Amino acid sequence: MEGFARAVDDGLKLSKRLVLPGGVPPPKPPSGMERGGETAAALLPSAPMAYAVVSDPGAVDTPDVPSYQPYVYGRLDPPALIPLQMKEVDLAVDCALDEAAVTVRVRWWLHCVTRSRVCDVRIVVPMGDQGSILGAEVTVGRRSYNTQVIEVEDHITENTEKADTGGLLKPRLFFLTIPQVEGGADISATIRWSQKLNYDNGQFSVDVPFRFPYYVNPLPKVFMKREKIQLTINSGFSKEVLVQGASHPLKEKGRQGEKLSFLHEATVENWSSKDFTFSYSVYSGDLSGGVLVQPSTLRDYDDRDRFCIFLLPGSVNRKVFRKAVVFVIDTSGSMQGKPLENVKNAVSIALSELTQGDYFNIITFNDELHSFSSCLEQVNEKSIASAVDWMNINFVAEGGTDIMHPLSEAMALLSSAHDVLPQIFLMTDGSVDNEHNICQTMKTELISRGSKSPRISTFGLGLYCNHYFLRMLASIGKGHYDAALETGSIQSQILRWFRKASNTIVANISIDATAHLDEFEVDSEYIPDISSKCPLCISGKYQGKFPETVTAKGYLADMREISIELKVQHIKDIPLDKVLVAQQIGLLTAKAWLSGDKQLESKVVKLSIQNSIPSEYTSMVLLQTDLENVDPAQKVKQKLKGHKGPHEPLRIPLHGLKLGFGDRAATRENLITGFGDVKPPETFEILTKAAGCCSRVADCLCCMCCIKGCSKMNDQCAIVLAQLCAALSFLGCYECCSELCCSGSES
Repeated sequence: MEGFARAVDDGLKLSKRLVLPGGVPPPKPPSGMERGGETAAALLPSAPMAYAVVSDPGAVDTPDVPSYQPYVYGRLDPPALIPLQMKEVDLAVDCALDEAAVTVRVRWWLHCVTRSRVCDVRIVVPMGDQGSILGAEVTVGRRSYNTQVIEVEDHITENTEKADTGGLLKPRLFFLTIPQVEGGADISATIRWSQKLNYDNGQFSVDVPFRFPYYVNPLPKVFMKREKIQLTINSGFSKEVLVQGASHPLKEKGRQGEKLSFLHEATVENWSSKDFTFSYSVYSGDLSGGVLVQPSTLRDYDDRDRFCIFLLPGSVNRKVFRKAVVFVIDTSGSMQGKPLENVKNAVSIALSELTQGDYFNIITFNDELHSFSSCLEQVNEKSIASAVDWMNINFVAEGGTDIMHPLSEAMALLSSAHDVLPQIFLMTDGSVDNEHNICQTMKTELISRGSKSPRISTFGLGLYCNHYFLRMLASIGKGHYDAALETGSIQSQILRWFRKASNTIVANISIDATAHLDEFEVDSEYIPDISSKCPLCISGKYQGKFPETVTAKGYLADMREISIELKVQHIKDIPLDKVLVAQQIGLLTAKAWLSGDKQLESKVVKLSIQNSIPSEYTSMVLLQTDLENVDPAQKVKQKLKGHKGPHEPLRIPLHGLKLGFGDRAATRENLITGFGDVKPPETFEILTKAAGCCSRVADCLCCMCCIKGCSKMNDQCAIVLAQLCAALSFLGCYECCSELCCSGSES
């Protein structure tokens, strides 16, 4: 993202050329902030943004009244990104259970390019926690663009474009590139995504990126700025919802049962300079919850009805299970640098959060296995300090990846644990050949141990590990799965994952619904334990009729049995299929990966297309439609005949929206670029370029100058030629090197 920030910085410098109507210069930074002083992070989007992609600086001018700035020669490569001024913004947030559906409607104008010229416009949208794009529509003049999810096979024969057409710039940062927009045009966009609600100390909260920088504010005399924010909350329970705090001045507009609605609408001098946050609690003194049921619809892939069992840990401080924890940590060569350092810091903090009566051990693995101790160690100040010292010495990134051996060792260590909850915390950045065998072996072992079986929680680092293997292993092990796709989030994500999994207050949950129903299928492999740090959401399909109440049973930390009465509610206001679909697609994909079941893959495809959420078996594309050429009668005629017409929407593929099933080749080679924000070593970059030059010497401008008869080789050419010859010699391309050097010297 450094390149993106540099392009924005270049764009802001270019925008200084603009003189708005009346000779007014562009907006100035707030007092105390000088232009050019922003860090790279400050130039990244913190709210929905649009940028003019400018390669020719001569095109930069006000659309209607020329400013007669001196002409700028040359082209920008890479292009500069000039942030566009925003005319309107409308934010709608719908919270239900532990999920938020966010819709943003925005209108920008291309204020920085003269009307006689065109340029691409890049729309970039940051999403909240575990954000997943649901769709986007953009209108520019007589052209419209909208996203659509299609089957992978359909996508193969379609037109392909460059990777900068759209997709994910990095995790939770969605973008689209709209081509050839005329200077002065309006760009209207609607973007929808889902994200998880945060849960902490009995409070739910939603945090939506909504911090607009000062330079997107148009002149107040030219445009009146109206800001609108709508919020709805549907807890799903017949319990009181208590508002805890809000970032913007919301007014309560309605309260009907468990559903609340709020509105903020005002004329503002400047667009919002802070994220939209809202927190609330559902009154619950103790463990509570409910069963939400909804009939299937005609568009469902399955004619069975849907259910969701939602359990809140409550505000009562229940005793947490004493635990025996084994950290199983990947220290292969690909973990070198920031990834391993961040993992070590996170594990050190996690160790400090263990309490008297807990036990622990640490296993590191690559080609070999190393243990902190030959047995489980009791938690005390001395043992924790020794463990931290041991990690400082032994956390060295080298060797390959072998996951089965350390997992078996952890299971053996925990076989001696008594009167504690055994837990394994696996962290890896790689994918291995025997992942199916690992799942089947662990499943057999866990079943044989019964209710005292260890919980297995898994954490994936980067894109080279198989996240569906890790998700499946956690589901089998009644544990928690999470991942970090950026190095900067590793420590915080690991700690959040560890706290959820290690604060168990009710274990071995069972539901008595099966006795009353013809069919009862849970999406996950097993029902996880209840943690004090997060609500428990169990979804699935059923056939039959639920009774009025259902009983959930489990065991507390003192091994007393607890029963929780759950009221069955037939709901209409919460679209369960939409709220639960992302979780369901992830779990079904993991099951399909493990079993190789084509029917499960087909279910994922149908769910993905119906709900516009990309999956491993589908792709998201951007459809471009020219509204002037759309003849409704002709369109119907072509549809009836079953073929595409000449004005069928162009399909533009969007990239980076899939996790994939791991990269074993990258794991074997110990590549360290499984994170989008980690650069490969410069050496490899140089060698790659040199190797390319071996077959494409004539493509290099300087080499053309030297080889093809330039009368005078300048210093720049000489330097480039010397570097190229050295690289080619190193690669063993002696003939190319000799030819180049001889040609260069003759010139």
